[in-house]
Amino acid sequence: MEYREIGKTGMKVSCIGFGASSLGGVFHSFEEEEGIKAVHTAVDNGINFIDVSPYYGYLKSETVLGKALKTIDRNRYYLSTKAGRYGKDGVNQWDYSAKRVTESVYESLERLNVDYLDMISVHDIEFADLESVCGETLPALVELRNKGLVKHVGITNLTLRHFKYVIDHVPAGTVECILSFCHYCLNDNALTDYLDYFEEREIGVINASPFSMGLLTERGAPDWHPAPKPLRDICKKAALHCKSKGKSIEQLAVKYSASNPRIATTLFSTTRSEAVLRNIRWAEEPLDEDLLREVHAILEPRYRDTWLNS
Repeated sequence: MEYREIGKTGMKVSCIGFGASSLGGVFHSFEEEEGIKAVHTAVDNGINFIDVSPYYGYLKSETVLGKALKTIDRNRYYLSTKAGRYGKDGVNQWDYSAKRVTESVYESLERLNVDYLDMISVHDIEFADLESVCGETLPALVELRNKGLVKHVGITNLTLRHFKYVIDHVPAGTVECILSFCHYCLNDNALTDYLDYFEEREIGVINASPFSMGLLTERGAPDWHPAPKPLRDICKKAALHCKSKGKSIEQLAVKYSASNPRIATTLFSTTRSEAVLRNIRWAEEPLDEDLLREVHAILEPRYRDTWLNS
């Protein structure tokens, strides 16, 4: 396993990390013990970065992950969660106030059975008033960092330009890491436009969703996926091309997303131990450059096509 530092945080993390959203039943139902075993399999096989949120499964993901972490030594992993986005009874909720995000961190610590967090991020800032994120949300998290309850502070977001706005409007050192999803994968590398900017400010970069939330899979995107139909169709074409070559688009997707040394880690999510081991193997195998060129040629007409968050 290759390890890279997240900015200047001192955290050297595995090039692929465990995203715990699946533990909330976000994608499909699962047996809790199976999900707990997947977490143990990840840590036992070199993955040392785990990311979660109270939003995933409306607290369920943190609760199940907390059960898994009870029997894992705290020094074997870095743990990241988020604040600002929540939900209850099937209804999404947002609250980026200083009071609520502070309460949220204490609640997450209890659910996760830990005394501190390695990273706390403002979740999906595109849903927030960015002025409030700069003037209220982030200062509250920095205060928790000063108290030692969290080690580092970050922001997550789909709309890339929002990262720059927030970072430019807070004191240097406030934001230590960003988490972007669906912008460094086979069909979209827009994140690379911002890497120089982040590096100049010593801000670490985490990438999520190498499968672009299911677009880059043989099964195809789920019905709820927000991607426009032309993008769905062309990704399906790319997947079929890989299959015709006796290859898997999932394998190519994982390796491609994990291969950029300027990105600290790429998060994937699963509740199955066999999928954990498979993703680790794929990340460690050589990149098939010929297949990558062929797939990029197929995807080129819709390259960097994206969607609004929902």
